[in-house]
Amino acid sequence: MTTTVPSTSSEPVYSDAVAARMEPIFDRVKTVIPSVEWPVFAPEVDAILRLKEERNAVILAHNYQTPEIFHCVADIVGDSLALAREAVETEADCIVMCGVHFMAETAKLLNPDKTVLIPDMNAGCSLADSITGADIRLLRETYPGVPVVTYVNTSADVKAESDICCTSGNAVAVVESLGTDRVLFLPDEYLANYVAGQTDVDIISWKGHCEVHERFTPTEIESYRAGVPGLVVIAHPECPPDVLDAADFVGSTAQMINHVKNERPPKVLLLTECSMSDNVAAELPEIEFVRPCNLCPHMKLITLPKIRHSLETMSQEILIDSTLIAPARRAVERMLEIR
Repeated sequence: MTTTVPSTSSEPVYSDAVAARMEPIFDRVKTVIPSVEWPVFAPEVDAILRLKEERNAVILAHNYQTPEIFHCVADIVGDSLALAREAVETEADCIVMCGVHFMAETAKLLNPDKTVLIPDMNAGCSLADSITGADIRLLRETYPGVPVVTYVNTSADVKAESDICCTSGNAVAVVESLGTDRVLFLPDEYLANYVAGQTDVDIISWKGHCEVHERFTPTEIESYRAGVPGLVVIAHPECPPDVLDAADFVGSTAQMINHVKNERPPKVLLLTECSMSDNVAAELPEIEFVRPCNLCPHMKLITLPKIRHSLETMSQEILIDSTLIAPARRAVERMLEIR
């Protein structure tokens, strides 16, 4: 059972005791969080770590979360696929999703009997908002018999209308696992274009875009290359095709990180949400990261005070229409079966 923790109205404060307890944690992030900022973060981190234990809670954080969340309070970190896999394994009573709404919904689908919280309900996603379950029903009428693959960056409503979900990391494998000549691949147009170039399956796409990745341009890349000789450019497949053509490596969030860790290029430009560069840089301080800071406004709605408040009050709970749970969960579980 979940332990009841009384809500506190007072804000946590920085003290010598807090500083001592938080010193090992600051050591993880001192290369990416200025020491002058740490007294603001440390009391919140200290309070959250206590609340996690009292609530038997686990915090999942996406790679786009800021370092004080990603490295200081999260128990499980990763991209959408990694978080989905790990959500199934947790034995905690409560899951706090430090990401966006569809990620919290996915965690709830896979853990229907657990309490799933998101610190800010307004943490949405432009890509997820680009399509609805009703849109998929109309597409099925237009393309009868064609299976529907939806990116995990979608609502439970959309997942419930899908045959299977995918992430950018396993999209090609998911498409080819269906054994058909044609699939509807929704909603990211640029990811669909990328997948189409990796498979012989005919891809029917949807004109949805991520507001972070669609802003990158080849001209921007040329400017960075001119200013930083030897720069290695790594792009996420949600970027426009001409941006992918100008990059040195293209891969999912996890693949981008692994490429940097394995190849250790001296200078790197990651074409994705800029907090990811901070989080990788904390582990690889010897690498120079050039930061074209495209922030996700939705991811940045998640903050330490909101995480603390959510745990204190057990508020911002994710609830899903009971009619959607079984079909949406089936689409996600089919995705998790694809390695």
